[in-house]
Amino acid sequence: MAEIETEAQAEGQGASARGPVTLAVLQDDAEAAAYLAEADRVLAVLGYTEHGTKHATLVAERARAVISALADKGRRAELAAIAGYLHDIGNVVNRDGHEASSALLAQVILLRLGMDVGERLQVMTAIGNHDEGSGVPASAITAALTLADKSDVRRDRVRNPSMISFDIHDRVNYAAKRSELEVDGENKVITLVLEIDTSISQVMEYFETFLTRMVMCRRAARRLGCNFGLVINGLRML
Repeated sequence: MAEIETEAQAEGQGASARGPVTLAVLQDDAEAAAYLAEADRVLAVLGYTEHGTKHATLVAERARAVISALADKGRRAELAAIAGYLHDIGNVVNRDGHEASSALLAQVILLRLGMDVGERLQVMTAIGNHDEGSGVPASAITAALTLADKSDVRRDRVRNPSMISFDIHDRVNYAAKRSELEVDGENKVITLVLEIDTSISQVMEYFETFLTRMVMCRRAARRLGCNFGLVINGLRML
């Protein structure tokens, strides 16, 4: 994939004396776990959907899969996973501007673990640009993180099902019976496939809630040299 192959400083210089920093290393790190837990607790108080370890792990794995499916199974795919795992820890500071806080806190963790500056900068760029309010697909890793994050729509992210009648975000997530991000590397197409229970939320509510996210996903896919598609209940919307 041209975008991935030509992006500067791609391959891992990030090995410390303990070996390269990986997603597995982060998942065993007590400080990263504490940040994730506290950030999710803060968002629970604010009434947001789940943003804890489950969301972080799913986003990490999807971000890695996006890069890998586009013919780069090396270090850049692992950096995408690392960015995915840490992308929301800044919510421990404040929801507003959490993308910048997350990038700075990730830098602290990765520096302690021995990751070199070139890789830390790539992860920080991706995390700092993942939010639809101000983010841009500044790199392949950023694009992969964006697609992974915005595609996590699922019922078990909803903390209080009794609120679905009042909160459209909870209702759309609760209605999602299936959410998959499919990457066709050969044909350069990335597709978000959703199955929505329309007795809970109409398809139009999904667009009402997530339109800006889908626009961001389209831009991210283009950064990766791909087209973006959206299929809901078997019907292609985009």
